Amino acid sequence: MKRIRSWLSLACLLVCPIPALAGPVDVNSADAATISAELQGVGMVKAQAIVDYRDTHGPFKSVDDLVLVKGIAQRTLEINRGNILLAPPKGPARD
Repeated sequence: MKRIRSWLSLACLLVCPIPALAGPVDVNSADAATISAELQGVGMVKAQAIVDYRDTHGPFKSVDDLVLVKGIAQRTLEINRGNILLAPPKGPARD
């Protein structure tokens, strides 16, 4: 009986959809902890590199600009493309 329950549990895990763990994150405003938590394959070291690059060079204009950050490969970018947001830089309000 225990074995049947184990097999049923395993079958359920394989059939049921698993929710994505990553979520959208604005790399132009998020801190390193948030970037690391929301992007797959991006730990604290890479997340801090993203923040440092942004602080030095200004906001990212394109998602593809992230490959300019040391440690961010094209594969990492492609895995996370749907979860990377780029809010426009904040400027003076216009009437």
